[in-house]
Amino acid sequence: MFYYERKLEKQGFDLIIGVDEAGRGPLAGPVVAAAVTLPNYRFKNRIDDSKKLTAGLREKAYFEITSRAIFGIGIIDEKEIDRFNILAATRLAMQQAISALIDKLALGKNRIHIIVDGNMKLDIPYQYTSIVKGDTKSKSIASASILAKVTRDRIMEAYDLTYPQYNFKKHKGYPTKEHRQVLKEIGPSEIHRKSFSCV
Repeated sequence: MFYYERKLEKQGFDLIIGVDEAGRGPLAGPVVAAAVTLPNYRFKNRIDDSKKLTAGLREKAYFEITSRAIFGIGIIDEKEIDRFNILAATRLAMQQAISALIDKLALGKNRIHIIVDGNMKLDIPYQYTSIVKGDTKSKSIASASILAKVTRDRIMEAYDLTYPQYNFKKHKGYPTKEHRQVLKEIGPSEIHRKSFSCV
């Protein structure tokens, strides 16, 4: 899973940053993006597409990544999603995450290349490459996938304390049968995405 990183390093880039998101499909809560640059590619824990890992494995990987890597997080809430649309909100979250990471860097890293999961077009002052299913092909993107997923899950678990009737802790806002049924019975909460047709 290092093909893209090593290829870009051979091309002379000083820094390769992987970017991914979590939360495009849910009916409630934010979309979260993460940007990660890895100091090396050796990990004790499994680093892969977050959807392929159990919650326990994601937590272990999250701790290792955040302990060793430089990263940034971008969060766009449901009101901004309704204002712009989910695609634009995802783009903003990714750009926010990249900016947050860049702000942590020491000066001198002037040859930066971003690798992004999916087919996303970004408005950033850096060269970037979009990679379809990048979270299964790049360790940097997979790391970003894990950080975004764990961060968003924690946000939804916190919302579960405020809105226990929706059981966000279980489904994280995704349109499960249970979630759709609750919406029919009691309607949306403050954190539901009102622009989504199911809501």
